[in-house]
Amino acid sequence: MEQNVSQLSEQEWRVRLNPEEFRVLRQAGTEAPWSGKYVETKTPGTYRCRACGVALFDSVTKFDSHCGWPSFDEALPGTIKYIEDRALGMVRVEVRCANCDSHLGHRFDGEGFTPKDARYCINSVCLDLEPGAE
Repeated sequence: MEQNVSQLSEQEWRVRLNPEEFRVLRQAGTEAPWSGKYVETKTPGTYRCRACGVALFDSVTKFDSHCGWPSFDEALPGTIKYIEDRALGMVRVEVRCANCDSHLGHRFDGEGFTPKDARYCINSVCLDLEPGAE
């Protein structure tokens, strides 16, 4: 499933992704809250990057944060790149796919939702769920 996409041009990304996927994944956009198909999904499996297919999150790390986007408290090791984001007048941590550098969402720490005390707030449009047994 994983694809080598490190050398794709902006035009090639536009061909591979639909306009909403391109806006979020390649232009660091955000989908509207509660609009994504994975917000309330409970299906066991692996969440993969929509752009390149790399496995990013296991469904056992998904939890209900009631924020309007799918939330996970842990990413699969080595799959995420972290970037300081000072947009919107605050400091946040942007998360990107380490394989293809696509924007996925943001990580928030110290909220107390789970014992791991982390919330990866991820746009559904950035993910593909590969169902599987847990």
